[in-house]
Amino acid sequence: MAMTTNEPKLSILVPVYNERRTLRTLMRRLLQSPIQIPFEIIAVDDCSRDGSREILQELAAEDSRIRLVFHKENTGKGGAIHTAIKEMTGDIALVQDADLEYDPNEIPRVIAPILDGRADASFGSRYAGRECRRVLYYMHSVMNKTLTWLTNLVTDLDLTDMETCYKAVRADILKQTPLKQKRFGMEPELTVRLAQWGARIYEVPISYSGRSYAEGKKITWKDGVQALFVIFWVAFIDRKFTTHDGYYHLKAVRGPGVNHWMFDTIKPFVGNDVLEAGAGIGNLSEMMLNKESLTCVDIDPLFVELISRRFSHLENFTAIKQDIVELTADKLKNQPDTIICLSVLELVKDDAKALQNFYDVLLPGGNLILMVPQHESLFSRLDTRFGHLRRYDKQKLEEALAKIGFEVRVTKDFNRAGFLGWLIFSRVLQEKELSGSMMWLFNLLLPIAKRFDALPFVPGVSIVAVARKPDITGKSVTAAVIAGAAKETV
Repeated sequence: MAMTTNEPKLSILVPVYNERRTLRTLMRRLLQSPIQIPFEIIAVDDCSRDGSREILQELAAEDSRIRLVFHKENTGKGGAIHTAIKEMTGDIALVQDADLEYDPNEIPRVIAPILDGRADASFGSRYAGRECRRVLYYMHSVMNKTLTWLTNLVTDLDLTDMETCYKAVRADILKQTPLKQKRFGMEPELTVRLAQWGARIYEVPISYSGRSYAEGKKITWKDGVQALFVIFWVAFIDRKFTTHDGYYHLKAVRGPGVNHWMFDTIKPFVGNDVLEAGAGIGNLSEMMLNKESLTCVDIDPLFVELISRRFSHLENFTAIKQDIVELTADKLKNQPDTIICLSVLELVKDDAKALQNFYDVLLPGGNLILMVPQHESLFSRLDTRFGHLRRYDKQKLEEALAKIGFEVRVTKDFNRAGFLGWLIFSRVLQEKELSGSMMWLFNLLLPIAKRFDALPFVPGVSIVAVARKPDITGKSVTAAVIAGAAKETV
């Protein structure tokens, strides 16, 4: 999901509603701005009644960088930006109001942190060391700072100007962020969503030439009240911050509870040179950073970028974009003595080929550690939403591993409480996705869930399997592995 390696392109999103008095000046300033990369201007006329449409058509005829979209009815600033996002072709998006409050000459400064790779989003702040600003309405300033403070409170950010128009965002993130607010409420909505993404946000000081109501200012106290509601709603109620289902679910399960439980379960079998197949965003990887080498493989470029950003400064860490169905030894720096593949194999169409690849690249005497969902009868819409292609049977999994040449040492039910939870959420409540609220509840009940695993009459929602690749001597890689396998008490 990183920006293209070719020269990036900027999309300037301009919502327009009854701005005929400023349009020509604004477009001239945009076209003459010292932007050093290719750019396009997506102007969305939100059903203007003052002749703005005709002016836009005239301007677009003079310069091909201006692209026009016309709404048949007024939807508000947010609605116009939603349309512009769908039409944009750039790698970075920046919102530019059609008035003259923000200076296009400062656009290069605003987008610089994204261009040099430091940021995923960059806000132009009217309060962070600005050079100048027009002095206008005190109550507007109070409301802006109050809304910024509340946004910081719920997101743990330290912004100085949440309500700024100048928000530059990477296009790949923006296009996967569901925005619903049609009016000025989209400012806090986008900010909270970016925080939920875990986006790197920078602020850049900008000047500000605010306009009066006589000059056409449209925001009112009602928009401030709406913003309060939006902040609360997107922070605590509607927390679906991305259309990237895989990332959303990984963020939902991120946290010490379940992930530590999973790692503690497999820890006795983990050696020193580890390959994590399907590492995601590093929920498990962060517990293995003390290994001699840790290679994280994932097919999703967004995940590879995110995990690289977190750990690539460590000499023992490597992240590779790679489909495990095409995994070969020449693509790895080290031959692993342990391959960990948790909650991934069920996503792969050719799982037999993936298992064969694991066998081929694994050091003789090393361990393959799997976790897969079990019980085909449990397959539901929740599985489909997760991208599951199948659920596994314990005996068939053992046979598949043995057929390749593995010695199956352990197969064990895992998360018996999760079996009951899965039945309730997928069959009774017919939920279609795993929300952060569900995971919060599960983490709260985790001590009870762990005790459930001592009850053999309750099946687990998943299987943990440990399989060893034989070597000539018949010995495992480490004594710890031998001890753990001998006990068969994962």
